Amino acid sequence: MTQTPTAHTSAQEQARAQFTVPAAHPMVTVLGSGDSLLRVIEKAFPAVDIHVRGNEISAVGDAGEVALVQRLFDEMMLVLRTGQPMTEDAVERSIAMLRASENGESDGQETPAEVLTQNILSSRGRTIRPKTLNQKRYVDAIDKHTIVFGIGPAGTGKTYLAMAKAVQALQSKQVNRIILTRPAVEAGERLGFLPGTLYEKIDPYLRPLYDALHDMIDPDSIPRLMAAGTIEVAPLAYMRGRTLNDAFIILDEAQNTSPEQMKMFLTRLGFDSKIVITGDVTQVDLPDGTKSGLRQVREILEGVEDVHFSLLSSHDVVRHKLVGRIVDAYEKYDSKNGTQNGTHKGRGKAGHGHKGK
Repeated sequence: MTQTPTAHTSAQEQARAQFTVPAAHPMVTVLGSGDSLLRVIEKAFPAVDIHVRGNEISAVGDAGEVALVQRLFDEMMLVLRTGQPMTEDAVERSIAMLRASENGESDGQETPAEVLTQNILSSRGRTIRPKTLNQKRYVDAIDKHTIVFGIGPAGTGKTYLAMAKAVQALQSKQVNRIILTRPAVEAGERLGFLPGTLYEKIDPYLRPLYDALHDMIDPDSIPRLMAAGTIEVAPLAYMRGRTLNDAFIILDEAQNTSPEQMKMFLTRLGFDSKIVITGDVTQVDLPDGTKSGLRQVREILEGVEDVHFSLLSSHDVVRHKLVGRIVDAYEKYDSKNGTQNGTHKGRGKAGHGHKGK
């Protein structure tokens, strides 16, 4: 994309930028079907007038905002050159990243294009990628560290991305097996005694892990891999007394572990293995008076070499936009009223009603 030099008129601090979209990229890929992407940009930059004529896009308005629009179109073109389409969600997240960098809320090391084009796993006709800066840093941390904690609210992709990294590690022969586990709070750890087929035996608390796996591996091969022990999906109690070598191990819903269970799990680590622990400290289903091992472990392991804590927030929610707003609303209510998930601490259990990621 080429652009004309920005022109300023000092009286109003106005600026103008012009972009030429290369002929190789149809304008619909830049503007969206029915100009849907253009509308997202116009809504995000109300102080800028954006005009399109042929393959020329011009932006006139506040100097700072025009500069951001200019950077946005540059980033969009970098993404489009990889063959990946731009979506409304991707444009909104790109704008958020650019604004965070501009406001000093981010160190700006990674650009939107770097975040949105990082491929983790290609499976069954689609590619799994991070969608936010914190998600990219979480994925990068999994590459760099032996033990990574992914802590954040529902819908931030912490379990799904960890699963994708596990499958990638298995396919590239970095590990020989994947072990997926969860604490089976309340349901009772009765997996081996349930009637029915292998699928039917999967405890409801483990179902979200199995469903994510189903997205990433040919469903027909999963029973074979599970029967061979290459993939194991089991309650946390099944980990006791074991040493796990050459494995990618994921502990999900870790906020529902006790401190003793967390220590037990962490000390299962064997040679050439990697552990990812995910959880949401605001969604604890433990009985009253039981301390969450996930809340405690950060105080204990913060600063320990080769252990990394990745924190995700409502800004990293990749479900329906309303989910992020709901998370924010609960946090605001809790901070104002001294509650947890709208419930006074010590009365009943917090976090009922959400088990998945």
